[in-house]
Amino acid sequence: MTGILLGMRKWSPLIAVCLGTFLLLVDVTIVVVALPSIADKFGAGYADLQWVLDGYALALAALLLGAGSLADRYGRRRTYLIGIGVFALSSLLCAVAPNEQALIAARVLQGAGGAAMFATTAALLNVTYHGRDRGVAFGIWGAVNGAAAAAGPLAGGLLTEHLGWRWVFLVNLPICLIAVWFTVRGVTESKAPWGGRFDLPGTITFTVAAGAVTYGLIRAGDSGWTDGIALTAFAAGVVALAAFIVAELRSDHPMLDLSLFRRPAFATLIVAAFLTQAAAFGYLPFSTVWLQQVLGYGPVDAGLYGALPMAAAALVVGAVAGRFLQNIAPRWTVGLGLLLIAAGDLLQTRLDADSTGAVLIPGLVVVGLGVGCVLPSLSSAVLGEVPRERSGMAGGALNTFRQLGFALGVAVFGTIFADRVSDAHGRPAGFADGLDATLLVAGATAAVAGLLVLVLVRHHAAPAQAAVPATAGDPEPAKLG
Repeated sequence: MTGILLGMRKWSPLIAVCLGTFLLLVDVTIVVVALPSIADKFGAGYADLQWVLDGYALALAALLLGAGSLADRYGRRRTYLIGIGVFALSSLLCAVAPNEQALIAARVLQGAGGAAMFATTAALLNVTYHGRDRGVAFGIWGAVNGAAAAAGPLAGGLLTEHLGWRWVFLVNLPICLIAVWFTVRGVTESKAPWGGRFDLPGTITFTVAAGAVTYGLIRAGDSGWTDGIALTAFAAGVVALAAFIVAELRSDHPMLDLSLFRRPAFATLIVAAFLTQAAAFGYLPFSTVWLQQVLGYGPVDAGLYGALPMAAAALVVGAVAGRFLQNIAPRWTVGLGLLLIAAGDLLQTRLDADSTGAVLIPGLVVVGLGVGCVLPSLSSAVLGEVPRERSGMAGGALNTFRQLGFALGVAVFGTIFADRVSDAHGRPAGFADGLDATLLVAGATAAVAGLLVLVLVRHHAAPAQAAVPATAGDPEPAKLG
């Protein structure tokens, strides 16, 4: 009994971090399956549904690097606990939302809580475990990442179909309580000895730039590309981006060191991460809409046909070949993995008015194989391209641009999808045509990204750096013992 209790205490930090990570990732895919039910409840249009996803992803992307700096300065355990609290409160607000506007606002708050959690997860593991235990901890944490993606569509379908869409948010509350209990019991406080500074100008300008461009894309899809508000949003995004670049160049403690982008391989890998999220995941909400609103599938079947094959294939690749892939140059794992994603997207472009959900499965499996190759390799590849003292910032940048890629991917593909559906005046063939068009663009996006990686990325990540993933809250990962 004493041994069991000691073991529980030893692995309490890992359990706490894995629970938070699971919540962060599952809340993307679990919501995708619930979107048609949310639309039916509130009478929401495509633009509103996009914001239910993008509000979360944008807040997560915009605040991730800044949250890591705050965690270094004021304490990673404290930041993680605050993040869980905000995530739990916002999940409750999502569940009781009376309309789509309140739901979107709660999702933005949920993304802010998620950023505080995500920025500290790897750092907490890195300072808690050493030697063989660190390898075990990061291995389990990585497996939880894959399991969350696989569990989301099925869990979302089951909850939505049998209990209602509000339960996809209510289910977070007991998990948050358990995560808090394990964190309080097992996680010790840690800070960076040099402290971190919150880059307020950088955070504000980056948030405005990302939000304005995303709003402009969604508005253009709803009102046309000549709409004055959409054009104003694009202009504001460009101005904010310029201000962000100036703020980072002038700052003594920028949240993102822009000099890292002078390294062609690093810049290419960050672009690849951005485009991977868009090409592999950005069209899934519209697949779900087609499966449920046109084909009449329930949420469970929509999850089984529309997302689970990809997630399961990615999980299998990670479990079976993950360690082997780490020994291959990222030029090949990332570049060829992106070409697999492109092939999988294009395999799904065979839709017409008579298609069933089964036509998506082969392509989704191929996309999943590509995702399983790309995502585990990206982290080590990015860390291998920067000095060790910049590894935390590089890891944070990777996670930031991944989330931003998903948000902008949903916005761009939503514009294409809505335009085709509108042209067909809502006929079933229009939905199939719209999904076909988004998949074609997604496939082309992945193909371009894959070719860029094959041409511009030449180096293999150094094993010592590749071994420990980093986030914004982990500026100097310790060496493996």
